[in-house]
Amino acid sequence: MGSVIHACEVIKTLDTGGAEVLLVERLLAAPRAGTCYTVVCLRASGQDLADRLRGAGIEVVDLTACPARLRLPRLPGVVRRLRPDVVNVHSPVPAAVLRPASLLWTPRPRLVSTVHSVRFRLPTILADRATGWMDAHTVAVSPQVARGVTTKGARRLSVRVHGVDVEGQRRAAAEADRVRQEWQVPEGAFLVVHVGNFRPVKNHRLLVEAAAKVVAREPRATFLLAGSGPLYEETARRVAELGTGGVRLLGPVPGAGRLIAAADLLVISSTYEGLPVVAMEALAAGVPVVSTRVGGVPDVVEPGVNGLLTRPDDVEALAAGILEAMRPDVHARLREGARAAAGRFDIRGTARWFEDLYAGLCR
Repeated sequence: MGSVIHACEVIKTLDTGGAEVLLVERLLAAPRAGTCYTVVCLRASGQDLADRLRGAGIEVVDLTACPARLRLPRLPGVVRRLRPDVVNVHSPVPAAVLRPASLLWTPRPRLVSTVHSVRFRLPTILADRATGWMDAHTVAVSPQVARGVTTKGARRLSVRVHGVDVEGQRRAAAEADRVRQEWQVPEGAFLVVHVGNFRPVKNHRLLVEAAAKVVAREPRATFLLAGSGPLYEETARRVAELGTGGVRLLGPVPGAGRLIAAADLLVISSTYEGLPVVAMEALAAGVPVVSTRVGGVPDVVEPGVNGLLTRPDDVEALAAGILEAMRPDVHARLREGARAAAGRFDIRGTARWFEDLYAGLCR
């Protein structure tokens, strides 16, 4: 093993999801004095994150061009040819494939799993439990994830809240007026933003129903929903049915952190979350968060301090939380709390922590 540690970071996709953004932001913030990185992904529907990595000199191996049914079978060979010292896998299915395959490699890399979710499907849990003992270290991205079923049986477990580019979010907040103009937000509007894939877990149905109630009570409220996914068209139809002029679907928004930083409020309507990156991006920019009380959200959102938490899947409760956060006195207090919390989520500390972890495993 040379003086420079070669770390291979394996992730299922390089789309703009939470785990993907956490990984990319960490690598961009890494000192890289004694560590070089390669990222391997099974697919990427866009090139925004991959281009950011390549622009920073980080190699990206993207298997999108490979037929879908062959990506997992080919993954061990791809990683083996890279001859990494450490392999950190951020998705449970690729981890279950790589662990037993690595037993046959010479030299054998140290295996790390970073767990981003509080839930896996049952077959995934079984595969993870059967192979997880091969990991040298498991990292949970929040205390909630560490307490969940997805990290049970780990030989050695650490909790590391990853964080975001705090300085970048603060710079974006300083450009809020320009971003609001780009998205044609009416002057004087109270901007509520949601960023997330249009999938069942994000519960856009709950969000648009609550938004309709908020706009009916507070016409100055403007909701911008960024993201793509299988439920996008269904959500658009429901917004049209409700006739809520204050709700717009933007589609995918590259660099959505800028949009979050321009908001007056971030809303999360999910049925569960691990540790939502969007919440940390909002707080880093001094933007309060109203969210359903699920998963790892309470690890970052303190009710009455930097945001509000509501009952899951309750339209009235979510609408009431947003309306409460819109009150000038409440909003000013929550904004101050968000600004005060920003330092907790600086990704640079996590980047150094991982490099120290890799160095310790390779001694």
